[in-house]
Amino acid sequence: MGTASSVSAATGNSECGCELYIPDASAEPAAWNMVHAVKFTDKISSVLNFKQSGLWWVEPDVSVYEAIERMADKGVGALLVMSGGKLVGIISERDYARKVILKGRSSKDTAVKEIMTSPVIYVTPNSTLDDCMAIMTNSRIRHLPVIEGDKVLGLISIRDLVSWIISEQEHTIRHLESYITGKYPA
Repeated sequence: MGTASSVSAATGNSECGCELYIPDASAEPAAWNMVHAVKFTDKISSVLNFKQSGLWWVEPDVSVYEAIERMADKGVGALLVMSGGKLVGIISERDYARKVILKGRSSKDTAVKEIMTSPVIYVTPNSTLDDCMAIMTNSRIRHLPVIEGDKVLGLISIRDLVSWIISEQEHTIRHLESYITGKYPA
């Protein structure tokens, strides 16, 4: 796997306006390197299967107000922005707060395409949890689309990653308890 030291240096997929970001280990904060003893090598495809929720999106010409309404209705913090079946951006609550509210703009008079984040940083189903956590940390983002070829498979959030890790740790603890108490299958 190649590396890139910044989002702008990442390899681009110009057809969908997306970037696959593979962090350079040297770009991680020093403290991260010191405490990064635990590796989460599960594939993101496992997290998507565990999550089992819909894929929510809006078109670039809808109003920010409509996008925020949809986020509230679906209980999510970000939506993909799709045009003609292609991923062209992502809009999050942060985009709304920073690019509409703080700028004194009207959400009903502002189109999603005016404030969406593009190009989109994304991962593939074979990316690991470690890859995703590093990308989210280094890029200061909370959501990552999962793309295979030209197809968007899902959107993962930092909450999804934390939920997966907690679930896996609980599973490991149950197995260890069974082993210690002699209930572990031989």
